[in-house]
Amino acid sequence: MSSIARIMKVFVTGGAGYIGSICVEEMLNAGHQISVFDNLSEGHRGALDSRAEFIEGDLADRSVIGKTLERIRPDAVMHFAANALVPESMTNPTKYFRNNVANGINLLEGCIQAGVGKFVFSSTCAIFGLPKEVPITEEAPKDPINPYGESKLIFERILYWYGTQHGLGYVCLRYFNAAGATRNFGEHHRLETHLIPNVLKVALGEKPHVEMYGTDYPTPDGTCIRDYIHIVDLANAHMLAVAYEKSDVFNLGSGAGYSVKQVVDVSRKVTGHKIPVVEKPRRPGDPPRLVGDSTKINKVLGWKPRFDSLEAIIESAWQWHRQHPEGYK
Repeated sequence: MSSIARIMKVFVTGGAGYIGSICVEEMLNAGHQISVFDNLSEGHRGALDSRAEFIEGDLADRSVIGKTLERIRPDAVMHFAANALVPESMTNPTKYFRNNVANGINLLEGCIQAGVGKFVFSSTCAIFGLPKEVPITEEAPKDPINPYGESKLIFERILYWYGTQHGLGYVCLRYFNAAGATRNFGEHHRLETHLIPNVLKVALGEKPHVEMYGTDYPTPDGTCIRDYIHIVDLANAHMLAVAYEKSDVFNLGSGAGYSVKQVVDVSRKVTGHKIPVVEKPRRPGDPPRLVGDSTKINKVLGWKPRFDSLEAIIESAWQWHRQHPEGYK
């Protein structure tokens, strides 16, 4: 894990969620002072690291977020709190623009009021839509195909203007599929849509089979290829970003990616279970290949994944799910 030159006081929104909780854990391990702000609508009390201060609150309440930031006066804010289900965003765009944009503005106003100097934003590859070229670089056209991706892109633009007009330093980290776990914390969503945990649920006997959507894509084995980043590598990127003294945007990816069939095959090897598959038709809007180019963050911040094998990612997730078969319940 890369070290950071100085110890910082960091305010983390969504720190009881999957990515936020492990970033909090890794930041605490590095000696930072962490306050977590979460409304627990998607996060879990069991995902809160006991070493961090916890404030239960909602970003929709502008006065609460403002008073909390003025009391804590953090050096930096890491913003993970957002709704992130693409299908839901298509049926309820209001929820996504309200929570991901309007409530984010409440947070930014609180940051300016409290004199926060740095803002690290959890963005997404969904801002690119259906890319014409892969691996995807930072300069690729931004053309979201759902309100979730649109909400994240809007907030990136808002951050740019807050940086220009208020001097708020920021880093946007656009990542693809976070996966894996630490010994203490792992992935538990109330509605699980991610491939790896759903595959492992089959191995645990919680689901009868894996549904594989599309086996006729123009890829080596006919199934979609996606980028997977170990959650600890993702946390390391956030720590490098919070210490970076300039404003910038970075893509986080492996540069290669793995197919759905590869994920299932490696999961069979790691778990020792057969993991039955049921093939389904393609889902509308699924690109054949989504892979991120991390050349820029490697050159600028020195970030390089340490756990970049699919087997290492799935092994860590499997260990956590075996020990927590019901997640944080």
